Amino acid sequence: MNDVRELLGRAVEGAGKPAFSAGAVYAKAARIRRRRRVAASAAVLVVVAAGAFTLPRTGGDEDPAHTSVASAGPSASPTTSAPAPASAKAERLAAVLPADVGEIEEVSLLALIKNATPEQARTTYLGPLDGQYAFRKDGGVGYLLLTLMDREALERKMGRPADPAEDLCARIGQEPARDDCVREVLPDGRTLTTWHDSMDYSGDDSVGWGPELVGRLTQSDGSQFLVRSSTGFEGSGTLGPLLPEPPLSRQHLKKLLTGPEVLPKG
Repeated sequence: MNDVRELLGRAVEGAGKPAFSAGAVYAKAARIRRRRRVAASAAVLVVVAAGAFTLPRTGGDEDPAHTSVASAGPSASPTTSAPAPASAKAERLAAVLPADVGEIEEVSLLALIKNATPEQARTTYLGPLDGQYAFRKDGGVGYLLLTLMDREALERKMGRPADPAEDLCARIGQEPARDDCVREVLPDGRTLTTWHDSMDYSGDDSVGWGPELVGRLTQSDGSQFLVRSSTGFEGSGTLGPLLPEPPLSRQHLKKLLTGPEVLPKG
């Protein structure tokens, strides 16, 4: 099951608008990729010519698609343009990542892609750093989706009891095999699994997602941290061309997921 699709589906639950189906968000990636090289090259030229990367705004003080901007790493230099004020969440995330991951902005994919209102885009998270973030670097824009799902919610999603010892690298039923899947049992007993996802999924032609690095940290109580480090998307609502690689590497994901900053307080 694709976690990006699941996260967007959870975000629109109760919105009361069938047009916000998570399935409609995704494009036929193979078709989009044929246009990727030309589109990305053109976008980079535009950025170079302009001398700066400017995020589209819908006007007014409330913009659910863009909520904060922060530079990663304690020694990162301020941007020359005037970014939006960074939220505490974006700043806390930036503080635990190296500066070379780029500029981090908290966003709502539902608002970007489907023009959702603040009410429709509102999502309840368990973890203090859970959310959706854009990573801007060298003219490209990638994304990080992070959420903590408790055992009950995870079992509802899977439709079966959660097994903390389950090997996520093993193929289950008709599910496709996970590419470059690595399973690591940590000293404290938690299990970190990471793999690559090409995002070659069928859908409409509004959005095409680039490749991603996926991570899941399974905890002893059956809860899981779900994270996707995406090279970005093209089409409706895009903020820029794809990154050549996911914004966070396996090492970045491991450091983030195993740090105390992602854990709920108390």
